[in-house]
Amino acid sequence: MSQETSALDTLRNRTFDEIAIGDQAVISRTLTSQDLALFAVLSGDGGEPAAGDATGKTQASGQTPSSAVDNGAQTSVAAGMWAGTWLAALLATQLPGPGTVYRRQQLRFLAPMAAGETITLMATVTAKDAGERSVVLSCTGSGIQPGQDKPRLLLEGEVEVIAPAQTMERVRTTLPDIHATTGKGTGLRRLLDHARHLEPIPTAVIHPCDVLSLSAALAARDAGLIEPVLVAPLARLRAAADEADLDVDGLRLIDVPHSHAAAFRAAELVRDGEVEVLMKGSLHTDELMAAVVASASGLRTKRRVSHCFVLQTPHYPRPFIVTDAAINLSPDLPQKADIVRNAIDLAHVIGVAQPKVAILAAVETVSPGMPATLDAAALCKMADRGQITGAILDGPLAFDNAVSITAAHTKGIESAVAGRADILVVPDLESGNMLAKQLIYMGEAESAGIVIGARVPVILTSRADSADSRMASCAIALMLAHHYRTSPP
Repeated sequence: MSQETSALDTLRNRTFDEIAIGDQAVISRTLTSQDLALFAVLSGDGGEPAAGDATGKTQASGQTPSSAVDNGAQTSVAAGMWAGTWLAALLATQLPGPGTVYRRQQLRFLAPMAAGETITLMATVTAKDAGERSVVLSCTGSGIQPGQDKPRLLLEGEVEVIAPAQTMERVRTTLPDIHATTGKGTGLRRLLDHARHLEPIPTAVIHPCDVLSLSAALAARDAGLIEPVLVAPLARLRAAADEADLDVDGLRLIDVPHSHAAAFRAAELVRDGEVEVLMKGSLHTDELMAAVVASASGLRTKRRVSHCFVLQTPHYPRPFIVTDAAINLSPDLPQKADIVRNAIDLAHVIGVAQPKVAILAAVETVSPGMPATLDAAALCKMADRGQITGAILDGPLAFDNAVSITAAHTKGIESAVAGRADILVVPDLESGNMLAKQLIYMGEAESAGIVIGARVPVILTSRADSADSRMASCAIALMLAHHYRTSPP
């Protein structure tokens, strides 16, 4: 496999012998009116989708109801074919994956599908025939409509495929604007899979004095990611444990008077070689980072400390990094260079051998009146001169040009990075923080957060982060900590 190929960006199949009864794969996608219109065009009818039902929602199913006529019938067929296409994608990319031969399918469509509905398709292996290498999978499709929280069953059935005999892998295709997805959070779950074989790392959990942070630390322990050392005022720690009936017996507990002391005591544990990761609890980020960057702590390196979000959205074909959206308020050029270097190092550790780095600005042209464009151009020249290595840089690039091949081509941008970025480097903390949160709250992105540039990784999570986000952050820290054992920062 090419050095430029990402471990997280590669499709690997599962051979017949590797597949077991009960194995499952899942894919999710939101059905849009644009999807319905596209299928109408492909079927030879360029008309608009059906106007909708009494609620105003466009309705469609895999079967044409007896009352459906004209565009309504066309839309019904379109949605059923749309779901069938994504089921085929599930089999072709995940289970069994590349090399699969589709043999037959029998699907029943049980309810109409509405534009705006998020459809989740699941395939489960139910039978195998070694003589023909055939695999039978039962399939279900459920949907959650906008404003609803309960899924409803939309389709069920069965497919049969011939599974490949030999291991195959190929680079995942980057599509222009019609975006394929392997399901929300799949890339972050893949990080957990990569980290699962690593032994847990001693981790100082700093001031976990609320239920959320304490339960997150214990969940990461139970998942085999960390060996927590709880540094906190013991009375407050035990009160939080009692509130949620959490058991901290058997863990190492270090009593300190307050959160400020907890941060500095945790830094001492790193300095003394007792822990290899720091994890934020219920204290302010500035308290924690003050201890990390203090000259007396011994945690600083030659690099500027910076933060990286690792994000996965259904609307982009692979996980990507946004940096720096949490630590450096308004970095200058040397600081941005370190921010880029830190992100490249992280990309290497999580499996992206030659990450594509987009230096973001409001426009894609260098303008003396826009300092972000000047910094972007300078960073790219630094890469040309070998001052930044291990990645392909391009900038300035506006956000649309960084993530959309179509947008880049429309503007005449020919670049190895445009439309394919693995790392998005923002001009300052404010723009980065807004971008990351927009992706999380409006772009359906799952996230993980980590601070790098210090001697040890720092798990920096927010109270608003989901349990999956916290777990993925711990997985990244675990991978970094093991890397630092052989290649100290």
